[in-house]
Amino acid sequence: MPNKLAHFAIEADDVDRARKFYEQVFGWSFEPWGPPDFYLIKGAGVHGALQKRSQAAAYGRGGIEVSYAVSSLADARTRVERAGGALRGGEVSIPTVGSLTRFADTEGNEAILVQYEPAYARELGLTA
Repeated sequence: MPNKLAHFAIEADDVDRARKFYEQVFGWSFEPWGPPDFYLIKGAGVHGALQKRSQAAAYGRGGIEVSYAVSSLADARTRVERAGGALRGGEVSIPTVGSLTRFADTEGNEAILVQYEPAYARELGLTA
């Protein structure tokens, strides 16, 4: 699987208000999925979600969260550190989705690395 932008999430204090905004501005539709206040975005061009703002915002991250698909989470974690970035916590697994970890680049921008389960990677259009 090539390293590519695979997912973004928009964080919101008021998910219903944000959903209405993006419906009106971009014509996106939203499908409830998983936990409360979590919606998959349909029509954005890249797999996306709208979600309740997380605790991470208290630590300086908030707004838009991006995830990069990688073939090997272990290898990608090593590359982040070798390139001068920082890992932000350990590995987390989400059943049927994959394993992920947060990282910061050399400028402090945080993002997520994800090694997707093969079936989910296909669903996202990341593999043939």
